[in-house]
Amino acid sequence: MTTQDPAPTAVPGDHRVNTGLKAGAIGLVSVLFMAVANAAPITAMSFNVPIAIGYGNGLGAPAGFLFATVVLTFFTIGFVSMSKHITTTGAFYGFISHGLGQVAGMASGLLATVAYVIFEGSLIGGFAYFAHDAVKTSFDVNIHWMVFALAGAVLIGVLTYYSVTLTAAVLGVTLVSEVVLLAALGISVLIKGGPDGYMFGDTVPIAPAFGDLDAAAFGTAAAAGTAAIGIFFAFWSWVGYETTAVYGEESKDPAHIVPRATLIAVVGLGLFYTFMSWMVIVGQGKTKAVEYSISAAPVDLWLTLVKDNLGGVALGLYKILLVVGSFACAMAFHNAASRYIYALGREAPWAGVRNTVGSTTAAHQSPAFASWIQTGITVLLTVLFFLFTAVSVPDANGAPVDTPELVPYVNLYGILALIGTAMILIVQTICSAAVISYFFVKKVHPGNVVWSLVCPLIGGAGMVYALSLLWQNREFAAGLGAGSKVFTFMPGYIVVTLALGIGYALWLRSAHPDTYSEVGRTVLEEAHERA
Repeated sequence: MTTQDPAPTAVPGDHRVNTGLKAGAIGLVSVLFMAVANAAPITAMSFNVPIAIGYGNGLGAPAGFLFATVVLTFFTIGFVSMSKHITTTGAFYGFISHGLGQVAGMASGLLATVAYVIFEGSLIGGFAYFAHDAVKTSFDVNIHWMVFALAGAVLIGVLTYYSVTLTAAVLGVTLVSEVVLLAALGISVLIKGGPDGYMFGDTVPIAPAFGDLDAAAFGTAAAAGTAAIGIFFAFWSWVGYETTAVYGEESKDPAHIVPRATLIAVVGLGLFYTFMSWMVIVGQGKTKAVEYSISAAPVDLWLTLVKDNLGGVALGLYKILLVVGSFACAMAFHNAASRYIYALGREAPWAGVRNTVGSTTAAHQSPAFASWIQTGITVLLTVLFFLFTAVSVPDANGAPVDTPELVPYVNLYGILALIGTAMILIVQTICSAAVISYFFVKKVHPGNVVWSLVCPLIGGAGMVYALSLLWQNREFAAGLGAGSKVFTFMPGYIVVTLALGIGYALWLRSAHPDTYSEVGRTVLEEAHERA
């Protein structure tokens, strides 16, 4: 055991860290808000539910969310059983390293890092698109989307430079506003009912369908879809909730807060998503629900119902929250990405990296250097998509028309979100195996057969199923971006990232065995091998 460096950096060989991120800065509510903000409820509902209805399980879309809730809850039970013993801002990186070894930990940690890094770029694209559209339609002022994108990325960098409590406060206000408005809409429908009644048997059947659906499943002959698409987009709606573990080192009581926050997030989001997807179908009725979902403006599924049930003021607020919610979600992913970069940096074999990337500021104890790296990557991604990608939409005669205003939504938001989702699903699958290995192969701690064996097995199988849905429907999920070379090379990004992680870990094992032995092992001192 080496002597602890008094500076807020971790020294390789010292797997317990007393200083660094600001311990005890945030409580259960703050951790919960930041994790759920990653999932962006208003964005998930506004854009994933129409796809699930129009091209997925039709009127049974709520059943897809219910199915995903069950699978993700099983995964989460296994996930949090490890967080009770290990607290590390590396989350998946640390858990998998403890369960499956340093090589798997580094490869998975790098894959998770890349996923969260590009998720911020994705959400900045969504934010820029919505902000540009809102200003143009409301004030007839045409401000280029790049202005919003770059301004948003820089503002996030500035806000996250300060203490994590500031971020928690900003995300808390945004999240509460989103949930309150959506809940008000859901309750209004519950009270008023819909043109076809509550359709409980149609919208939430005993089990979701898994094959192709005929038009009858939609209540109209306007479309027919594949249930797999609906179920995949349901899984997509949760991405980010698992970042609760990232804030373990900064929470007041990580042994209790992280498990509770994670379970509350997954179950709470699941029930909320199921309820809201059911209510929007009830409120619109069978025919309109599908017609809006397959129209050129699918978000009208929600906007028209908000206007009819809650009025014009609520409609304006909803549009604003689409912009603000995307920004908040980008900031939440920025936090997660910068902490993964910081976790990798503090275990590097080079002092220069440990004292920059793997350091925190003395004033705010935030991973400032890692945070600015993340900001730089986001700006670079945005500029590259602006310069080298395009979107074409067919005109009335079928001829392609270049539509640059769709680049931030179709390419930056859509393609990066798809790639990041694939990466996170792979990491979650590996994490399920790590939980089983930690408790029942390595036997580091006694494992409960149900919580740390059966649940991870079911959760891991569910992740594999979700991955298969993504692969089978990848071109549909990419939409207008399916022809992009960025999308075409999606499997390559995953393979290369895993290969780099494995190669780096093997090099460390050969050239720097002391550093290799601590890969993924830097944990909060009080939490190390917690009994």
